[in-house]
Amino acid sequence: MMSSSATLTESLSDVEGFSAEELAAFQRDGFAIVRGLAGVDWIDRMRTVTREHLERELPPVEFEAEVHYPGSPESLDSPGGHTVRRLKQALSRDIVFTEWVSRPDIVTRLEQLLGDRVYMPLAHHNCVMTKQPAYSSDTGWHQDARYWSFTKPELVSVWLALGTEMPRNGCLWVIRGSHRMNIDRSRIDELLFFRADHPENKPLIEQAVPVELAPGDVLFFHAKTLHAASRNHTDVPKFSVVFTFRGADNPPLAGSRSAALGELLLPSPPRVGVSN
Repeated sequence: MMSSSATLTESLSDVEGFSAEELAAFQRDGFAIVRGLAGVDWIDRMRTVTREHLERELPPVEFEAEVHYPGSPESLDSPGGHTVRRLKQALSRDIVFTEWVSRPDIVTRLEQLLGDRVYMPLAHHNCVMTKQPAYSSDTGWHQDARYWSFTKPELVSVWLALGTEMPRNGCLWVIRGSHRMNIDRSRIDELLFFRADHPENKPLIEQAVPVELAPGDVLFFHAKTLHAASRNHTDVPKFSVVFTFRGADNPPLAGSRSAALGELLLPSPPRVGVSN
């Protein structure tokens, strides 16, 4: 399991990190929101890259038609078939994304959750998620860790809203405390989604809460936290920047997809009272 809040508070750097209350909330709920972490300049730079790369369909991309989720176009040749769902490999698209994940106030928070050496696997998330006004899709309930191959399922994703996120435009919904649950395989379908029709799952899904974000808000969430999202029912595209991180004691399994694209070791901020 991730470190306790008491231990983590002792390892704070001289850069702002989670408070003890925020750490306790993350351990309890499986997620924490930091409001206004990214300023207007960061958002403008990322939105500029996003719009340009969407217009050019700059690869690698994932199209809505390729996932076959509810609401997706039937094929690439159908109306809306070239609606982009994800701009993949965001880190290689522009230096702004490397600068973002290297920010001391991001790294400090991740070190509080994962330990002193934090790695970013390039194979998972590492993308700009897009939900377009038409042809976006519904994503069913799932835990990201079920699709990944690491020594243990203790990873954290960092989700930055580049615009307003609300139920009407397809914001994330989460189930508090689901990262601490042992979920039997019978409650998961063949595609590893949490079965909405299972009698044990329904009461949990009814407790779900929306993650409503303003531009610049950041969601930190555990890889085992159950989450889902609907399609975008507005006339404005929604963009979110998402990266995933692991601790030094949690390497990807050799030969797996999780180990296929290498990793970035984040620069650790200087510690209080420690000279370099």
